[in-house]
Amino acid sequence: MVDVLRAGFYTSIQDTGRVGYQHYGVPVSGTMDARAALLANTLLGNTADAAVLEITMSGPKLQFEVNTAIAITGANISPMLNGKRIINNHRINIEKGDILSFGKLVSGFRSYLSVYEGFQTDAIFGSRSMYQGITKSRTITKGDTLQIQQTHKANTKHFASLKIDDAYLNTSTLGVFKGPEFDKLPRTKQEQLFKQTFTVAKENNRMAYQFEEAIANTLDAILTAPVTVGTVQLTPSGKLIALMKDCQTTGGYPRVLQLSEAAIHILAQKITGNSLRFKL
Repeated sequence: MVDVLRAGFYTSIQDTGRVGYQHYGVPVSGTMDARAALLANTLLGNTADAAVLEITMSGPKLQFEVNTAIAITGANISPMLNGKRIINNHRINIEKGDILSFGKLVSGFRSYLSVYEGFQTDAIFGSRSMYQGITKSRTITKGDTLQIQQTHKANTKHFASLKIDDAYLNTSTLGVFKGPEFDKLPRTKQEQLFKQTFTVAKENNRMAYQFEEAIANTLDAILTAPVTVGTVQLTPSGKLIALMKDCQTTGGYPRVLQLSEAAIHILAQKITGNSLRFKL
């Protein structure tokens, strides 16, 4: 078990998401930066779909009641074990009574904590991912107890190491494909999409990221049509909205771009004020 002594700003349990229920209006959910989450599980030998903690901006304070092993990836939020700094991208042995905490945000925005065999919360529609209305809550809270597996292998020494390339955390280019309504844009607006630098607005969360700059929109609204994670919509006011893991399943705004999988990971690590450009 893991006792939540402090929850942090927005800390939730996520896995690879709820696939196959979008026709019922159920979002996919799952880890925003799936690359970092996969790495965290790989470092422990977990399956790719093992549930992790997604930690946003400021971290929780957790006390472990069993021996286990952990790995932390993604954003650097100055993790500490029993008050001593530890580093990302390594397997770390945990003993009963150890306390994991976090400090200052150094880079990125979302960090991922894996434990041996993953967090063992209830699976609903084939996923443990937290989402309001599907699970009991959308985040963990102070006083929660999280179920995990005990391992007697936690103190086994490991001598292998990996060199991890975290350069994507500082990347400012988002690779995209043309969206279904892209070709309906005037040529000048198409070109502007790729020449313009866009700034992440304060309206950014697990549902969508908005951008400050506007593109004059002359397109008519579309009939409600399918959207998915990474769909970039153009609103009537000319603002761009990039849909993320908790997005709705249909929408009526023109779908002008579609983020690549790598671009979704990059955008998930951005904060208000960061500058980005799209690349076809």
